[in-house]
Amino acid sequence: MASPPLPWLKPAVLVGGLSPLALLLVQGLQGELGANVIEVVLNQTGLLTLVFLLASLACTPLKLLFAWTWPMRLRKLLGLMAFAYAVLHFLTYAVVDQGLALGRIFQDVTERGFIAVGFLALMLLVPLAVTSTNASVRRLGFPAWQRLHRLVYVAAVLGVVHFVWRVKKDLTEPLIFGAILALLLGIRAVEAVRKRRRVRSSPRPA
Repeated sequence: MASPPLPWLKPAVLVGGLSPLALLLVQGLQGELGANVIEVVLNQTGLLTLVFLLASLACTPLKLLFAWTWPMRLRKLLGLMAFAYAVLHFLTYAVVDQGLALGRIFQDVTERGFIAVGFLALMLLVPLAVTSTNASVRRLGFPAWQRLHRLVYVAAVLGVVHFVWRVKKDLTEPLIFGAILALLLGIRAVEAVRKRRRVRSSPRPA
């Protein structure tokens, strides 16, 4: 049976996704973010980036495992929200923390590993966000578009590495994200193997 239209689903996810940002803004205006406001904002925006990135990657596995179709309607929105939080995360670092001092930013990117992998992850997300429209799919052709958007897996791995290297001490939270990502990638890998076997076993035309 087809899933119901659920017209409220995308607006609800959008409002829910923006709520942490609104809460962060309210807490900042009320002086409730503590002594190191920049660190709190960096931590929260980075965490939200990974949450939405993994949520977008979970849409296809949910369809494969449970035959749910509604998560697929949210995949693009979740990916764009991950990109938005990633941009906000970087801008907080580059503009607020570093004051757009390009020399210091370049030095950080080239000398500090966790910043380098985080910056690379953001750069990989840029073409995915730019080509997230239906017009881009038609212009590139679906096979090429699909190959390009597989970069999201690389970006997610780099995002988790960025988290692990930044935390250093208590690795519980980043390792949980890493385990979830490994599970999602494992499900996709198993499905890819099954699909390849089905293609090989299908009868060839005479």
